[in-house]
Amino acid sequence: MDSYQQELHDSKLDVTGYSEHKATQEISQEKDLQFPSVGVSQSSPPNQPGSSPKNTQSKRQSQSPKTSSSPTREQPQYTAQETADAFDQAEQGIDPESAGDTESDLGYETDSDTGSISLASSARNFIYENGRRYHSYRAGSYSFPNDDREQDREDLKHAMYLLLFNKTLNFAPLEDRSMNVIDLGTGTGIWAIDFSDMYPSADVLGVDLSPIQTNWVPPNLKFMVDDVESEWLYPNNHFDYIHTRHTVQAFRKWPVLFSRAMEKLKPGAWMECQEINHYPECEDGTMAPDNPMALYWGYVTQALNNLGVTFQIAPQLSQLMRDAGFVNVTERVFYTPIGPWPRNRALREVGLYWRAVLVEGLEAIALGPLTRGLGWRKEEIEVFLVSVRKAYLDRSTHAFMPFHIVYGQKPMGS
Repeated sequence: MDSYQQELHDSKLDVTGYSEHKATQEISQEKDLQFPSVGVSQSSPPNQPGSSPKNTQSKRQSQSPKTSSSPTREQPQYTAQETADAFDQAEQGIDPESAGDTESDLGYETDSDTGSISLASSARNFIYENGRRYHSYRAGSYSFPNDDREQDREDLKHAMYLLLFNKTLNFAPLEDRSMNVIDLGTGTGIWAIDFSDMYPSADVLGVDLSPIQTNWVPPNLKFMVDDVESEWLYPNNHFDYIHTRHTVQAFRKWPVLFSRAMEKLKPGAWMECQEINHYPECEDGTMAPDNPMALYWGYVTQALNNLGVTFQIAPQLSQLMRDAGFVNVTERVFYTPIGPWPRNRALREVGLYWRAVLVEGLEAIALGPLTRGLGWRKEEIEVFLVSVRKAYLDRSTHAFMPFHIVYGQKPMGS
């Protein structure tokens, strides 16, 4: 075998892969914390609690704010003050644990052109590359997989968001009334399902390149396969709310997207972007500039830039929204810890969630961009990921990623 294969073979002697199920089991062992399962959709078939349909679309379940406080097993019990402090610290700055407060971290002990089509079409003829499954509709425009492993990871993100934002699905001021709502890049559709449950008077549309959403959805929700960077087949002044979340890696033309959204929104209606800036930051000097986590995200950013995606665009979204003509633009930035280093127990669990999301997604995030955008071989990527996994498990590093919540309003009378 060549040098890369030999190094990879040697590394696998002490660094094993792991699944989300294994991650869940290990995180559950964190003292005073239990890992809540993703809740069961209110739209599950009768007499089959917790079941999901056996079809080719998805095995996903949804978690609604109305049901997420009562999952199938006991939730961590936080005081009202802890919850309030967690929300405030996430936005204003996180207090790390002192050396004496540090508990055993049992998580990951091992390194262990316009076109809308129906869901029954050829969009289900997925593409397989490097052992992962990718979308076929507008193939190559999105560099990340859509297989079950990635869907599990996406739903894990949703659980983290609910905890970080205290179950807040939208920050833009909305009323529970008849609304036309669109979720751009809906993914598994879990946010759209929860939003539809929370706003039963709204008509909600989830749009994505991949037909991976469940059939069991609230009656006021439907999904469509579409490319939102093509012309929208909706009349002007149609939507009351347009939403994106975790789509910075997907969209190439944000100014065009905002301009199009401005046309399709009703006067006085809102657009909201919930986007994390995927680069680790640190404010107390515990992360070196050459930390493998930083190198990893630097490579991913460079690769996506080569593919036409401005990955680190989240901090620019508020200005881009203003440039498109939105008013009352508001930006809130939340610290999302990587790992269980915060003193606050709720934020500690957020850190466990986010680290699980990032570590489980190491290969999924890197494979497409680095092979397509930088010309790396899969074996090179796997060898590099060994050091990145180890870096994520270093609890002495107090790293975080900033989560940008940006929402703006179409001017009245426009």
